[in-house]
Amino acid sequence: MRTRIIAGAAICATAFALMPATAGFAADGPMGFDPIDGTPYSEATATWTEPFVIPEGYSQKLLADETVLDIYGDGVDDLTDMNTVNETGQQAGRYLYRTHEVGANGALSVVDLKTGQAKVIAQDPGWRRLDGIRWTPWGTILFAEETAGGRLFEAFLDPKDPTKVVKVETRTEVGILRHEGIEAIGDGTVFVIDELNGGSIYKFVPTTRGDLSDGQLYALKLTGLDDSAQLWSSATFGEKVGAFEWVALDMDLVVTDADAAANAVAATEFGRPEDVEVIGSTLYVANTSEDRVVAIDLNSNVLSSFVQSGLNVPVEDAAAGVTGFNNPDNLAQGPDGRLWMVEDNYLSDVWVAGLDTDHDGAADSVEQFASLKDSGAEISGIYFGKDPKTLFLNVQHPDKAQADGTWTITQR
Repeated sequence: MRTRIIAGAAICATAFALMPATAGFAADGPMGFDPIDGTPYSEATATWTEPFVIPEGYSQKLLADETVLDIYGDGVDDLTDMNTVNETGQQAGRYLYRTHEVGANGALSVVDLKTGQAKVIAQDPGWRRLDGIRWTPWGTILFAEETAGGRLFEAFLDPKDPTKVVKVETRTEVGILRHEGIEAIGDGTVFVIDELNGGSIYKFVPTTRGDLSDGQLYALKLTGLDDSAQLWSSATFGEKVGAFEWVALDMDLVVTDADAAANAVAATEFGRPEDVEVIGSTLYVANTSEDRVVAIDLNSNVLSSFVQSGLNVPVEDAAAGVTGFNNPDNLAQGPDGRLWMVEDNYLSDVWVAGLDTDHDGAADSVEQFASLKDSGAEISGIYFGKDPKTLFLNVQHPDKAQADGTWTITQR
């Protein structure tokens, strides 16, 4: 998440000026809001008491930072990264699980949302740059490493105590790659990505639902392009839309290098795909280097540019104080089914996409919900749990001391 690559969209910024204004599209519902006025470029500070600029009618609250749980001590950032709650089972929604994106001795922590207590529940010296995390429909936790040779793990919890990990299994069948986003849906399918310029989008179908030790990994390949056009290019990524197929990969290669397996079938390459989110029958993927979030229709097998800088959201020019969409990173499903997005940049923004009512593949509108004040930090871990009026966000590697941690934003 901490890599900084600025990639302008291959669309003229003036195109956005032709789009109709739709401010206030999300004014109703459990997280309805009137958009904020823009990114607070002139207000960046390391002495904040509240990190976010948020809409009227909302409040922000610290859940747990390094003054509550300091995992690594000695001024080392905990790098609190992604979030999930126990979405099913005993006391569903009570416990928030988090990954920590350090280079070694990675950890899983949990925050009891009822008592506020936080603790480490799993840690291993060999875990590197833990990033994505997801509660599965079968009651386990998937988490993974965002690094070359990265692994996906599955944590099994004590049925009587969701804060105790009883075992962790490595799921090489889902691919050895630079993991970040993870999505698991009801039929047992797991979606993952390879987070690099030239990374692909993957689908794992288990032989038996809930058993990730055996199955088939597939990579997405657009059918309207020849193999050379499937390669990553900052100049042509906008052309990567249209019909696609899921191509089966060599599983003997997947368990050692899923990227090599994808290259062997000329799977489509994207610019740093980072997070995945399924809403209904659509898989959304944030492609950071493209300043683009793509929508993948899982029924019709068509990929479109859903949110793209210069297309339906402004191009950012921080030096000129112009708020825009830059380096989309983490995604979340909002309580009304809209897509929520955060940026991996300084200063990070939170955006919400409208629906695609004209069915052209792109969101009809995109509005800014929040922005971060700390110029050294990024927002990560955007997530809605069981409470539709509570948004979870992490402040990662801030300039402010011991402030790496988790916040909630709720309606007052």
